[in-house]
Amino acid sequence: MNSSQLLGATTFLYLFASVLYAAIFIFRAQKLGIVATGVIVIGFLVQTAGIIMRWVESYQIGYGHAPLSNMYESLVFFSWAIVVFYLGLELKFKNRIIGAFAVPFAFLSMAYASFSTEFGQEIKPLVPALQSNWLIAHVVACFIGYAAFAVACGLGIMYLMKDRGKKGAAAVGKDEGLLGTLPDLKIIDDIIHKSLVFGFLWLSTGIITGAIWANSAWGTYWSWDPKETWSLITWFVYAVALHARFTKGWGGKWIAWLAILGFLAVLFTYYGVNFLLSGLHSYG
Repeated sequence: MNSSQLLGATTFLYLFASVLYAAIFIFRAQKLGIVATGVIVIGFLVQTAGIIMRWVESYQIGYGHAPLSNMYESLVFFSWAIVVFYLGLELKFKNRIIGAFAVPFAFLSMAYASFSTEFGQEIKPLVPALQSNWLIAHVVACFIGYAAFAVACGLGIMYLMKDRGKKGAAAVGKDEGLLGTLPDLKIIDDIIHKSLVFGFLWLSTGIITGAIWANSAWGTYWSWDPKETWSLITWFVYAVALHARFTKGWGGKWIAWLAILGFLAVLFTYYGVNFLLSGLHSYG
């Protein structure tokens, strides 16, 4: 068995876990909770083994680098980081319904990595600019931040659904029905806020390590490359959201919408720039 087979299996395990978490929410099937958690943990372990095996395989063929160097490998790591962050939330808040809004992001990332024809899955040697000890620090920091923002986006969608359902139920004098199983609005708001703070700290670390790396690779800390520019735009989106939270007390729908908007900026920074704009970071 090789890394590709393990990572391929991970895709289907995350799909199965997504279906189970959705069933917990839609059908109020709380008894499936332990099964869903078991499946996502197994998927995480299989994926971890696949990432480690791919790293070993790169040494076996003479390249010897961490599996973080191209679009396929970054999508795999992005998915892995989302699952790590989600499992931390599930452990802390003891609420598996969050999984219905978070785990699908991990599945979609793995599915795109596994089935897309836009890029290859083969292990390739590092281009000169990537041959740096800063590679792991920069990529890991950025994608941990991206993972937190992905989950915050899912929570933002959850908040808006809950808020709309609550207002609609109050207007007609009925209970919230299915949406009544979601956590209280204050709880969702609190988790969104904490996720954004966590992601913002890691994104800031990623930008700083990236600047140091850029100076060693290209002789300048900042060159206004499209990836750098959009990373800064994304940073400002979250900075504004958190600043408004701390100074103006913004919460609720404002933070929910900013979590969604911010993740759209993340997606363009991560994916859109690579394929739509040429620059120093376009390694595929």
